[in-house]
Amino acid sequence: MPMITAAITEDLPGDARARANVRKLAVAQALAGANSAVIFATGAVVGSMLASSASLATVPISTYVVGLACGTLPVGLISRAYGRRVAFLIGSGCGVICGVLGALAILHASFALFCFATFFGGLYGAVAHSYRFAAADGASATYRPKAVAWVLAGGALAGVLGPQLLQWTMDVWQPYLFAFSFSAQAVVALIAMAVLATVDAPKPAAVDLRGGRPLRDIVRQPRFIIAAACGVVSYSMMNLVMTSAPLAMRMCGLSLSDSNVSIQWHVVAMYIPSFFTGSLIARFGALRIVVVGLMMEAAAAVIGLSGITAAHFWGGLIVLSVGWNFGFVGASALVLATHRPSERNKVQAFNDFLVFGLMALGSFSSGPLLANYGWGTVNAMVFPPVILCLAVLTLAGVTRRRAA
Repeated sequence: MPMITAAITEDLPGDARARANVRKLAVAQALAGANSAVIFATGAVVGSMLASSASLATVPISTYVVGLACGTLPVGLISRAYGRRVAFLIGSGCGVICGVLGALAILHASFALFCFATFFGGLYGAVAHSYRFAAADGASATYRPKAVAWVLAGGALAGVLGPQLLQWTMDVWQPYLFAFSFSAQAVVALIAMAVLATVDAPKPAAVDLRGGRPLRDIVRQPRFIIAAACGVVSYSMMNLVMTSAPLAMRMCGLSLSDSNVSIQWHVVAMYIPSFFTGSLIARFGALRIVVVGLMMEAAAAVIGLSGITAAHFWGGLIVLSVGWNFGFVGASALVLATHRPSERNKVQAFNDFLVFGLMALGSFSSGPLLANYGWGTVNAMVFPPVILCLAVLTLAGVTRRRAA
């Protein structure tokens, strides 16, 4: 990944260890992103083939999100007790289990087993989402936003790897569509495990485990509340639309190839901005970048309401992705400013628990919304949370200026 290496080496010499970890974590992020790309591209389609009702088609993706939520707090506890590397290896092991169970579920036409498989995929995703915070460990204050962004930039490769993996493997085991894809995904998770085994993330020193404020005091800070709210809205609204998109495209008469291409460019557009998001945050501030991200998510909903051609789906998903990147990376940078080093594992894990726990509610509503009210309603649901979050950010900005 030459682009990543070249950009990272421009930072302070004291960040050498962090830079080395960022390279490895960016690769691991790409491989883990392939796991989620496979699930999001196939979950609703396979769900519609295996479920007893069309309204249950997106449940496999929702169980993935539940896995995300359930995995966040254990990731923090394991990282605190045994070090982040142990948590990383457990997570990639869950990715292997996801691939094996997913293939078996399709071969045996078991909807329940397929949902169980995607739950393990969610556990893997929960650990993968902690890579961005791990990249900031020991980094200087100026390098932290860049470290977060560069690790997420590794996901750009996932936008190519995941959908291409599907294209190459989806019909290998005819007539079991996507069965071989999940087997291949298990192999990719094994490769990620080998990469993560080399990350320099030792067990925290005893002195780092002592002290620190109670979690309830930290999460009551207005700046933590704002950071968490931005992360929740940015991710939840992106997930709501992305979960429904492949099935909505099929319902609108578009091909499976169109769906795969849309997810491919969606995932690429999620992570490509990370090559410069960190620099934008350093220049303009995280709050401004979050505002731009939320406005782009609203613009994506407008595109989705404008038509049902392949171009509308692709354009809307790409704009949605860039908006998510600005909103989520900006929110992650805000979280890093709310805690001390000794508090990082519990605060970061709790933040992700809020993000993915509330995202699960939106994910479960996605299928029934699409089945009962249509694609237009799914897009319209983006506006209320985004507008509310923008209003809170505006109020916070006004309050801060008055205080200054």
